[in-house]
Amino acid sequence: MASSAAAAARRHLLLRHRHGHLLPKLHLTSSSAAEDGLDDGGGGGGRVKIFDRDLKRRHRDRAAWAMREADGFVEAVAENLLDRLEDCRKAFPSALCLGGSAGAVRRLLRGRGGIEKLIMMDMSADMVRKWRESENGTDDGPETHFVVGDEEFLPIKESSQDLIISCLGLHWTNDLPGAMIQCRLALKPDGLFLASILGGETLKELRIACTVAQMEREGGISPRMSPLAQVLKRDTALATAAIYQSMFGLEDGSIPATFQVIYMTGWREHPSQQKAKRRGSATISFGDIQKQFGPNEN
Repeated sequence: MASSAAAAARRHLLLRHRHGHLLPKLHLTSSSAAEDGLDDGGGGGGRVKIFDRDLKRRHRDRAAWAMREADGFVEAVAENLLDRLEDCRKAFPSALCLGGSAGAVRRLLRGRGGIEKLIMMDMSADMVRKWRESENGTDDGPETHFVVGDEEFLPIKESSQDLIISCLGLHWTNDLPGAMIQCRLALKPDGLFLASILGGETLKELRIACTVAQMEREGGISPRMSPLAQVLKRDTALATAAIYQSMFGLEDGSIPATFQVIYMTGWREHPSQQKAKRRGSATISFGDIQKQFGPNEN
């Protein structure tokens, strides 16, 4: 325990030294971390443990065998994410695709981004195995390698990737800023980071229905959305379904479900990138521009 806590402290100090403005100050010991519900092992640096990553890995294992070959929603998100590569004039020879819907990303690449070598990574060995089996059936696309790893502890060398893509996966990490910092460190200078995550409005109809049903049946509410911490009682579950249908049901009997997707684009710093001009260096005023191009009041 002491050695793992020391390793966690060293890791946190390293990240703080490089990116101190993105990390909160922590004053934790291994004993206090356990008492306060914090994860003090495995190099976590005292992170608040919202998601059980072992449970999430088991969910991914199960999804590997239950998932459909194609999912309209997932493929639409992946297509929107990859469409951003078409706005870039540069190529990205080496790319890392993280968890989530990496399989859809691989299918929809279609030569975009000039990727020559692709690493596909997931925390589930079963999911990685499924990707490898699918890859063996095709001869097109870039050279592809498969890695079992966790987004929270990225097993990728620093400054080794031209492009990192994460499609619908990072919202299940306990430390999203920390995971993004590690992605930044793994990027080469002028490397590109593309990601999509589910936002807070996702499945808001279900959240409202669960809240109303629990208030009516149990006299209180508890969190039900990501992660689903408890199992609904039978009468509460039936009430939730009825309330959902009555509040949000459509005339044809179907019910809507909202999914908010947040897209992120970021570049690692490089001297060739455009920079803002020094304050006060302008040679013309906006007043002069307005006089020359403004509307004619006459």
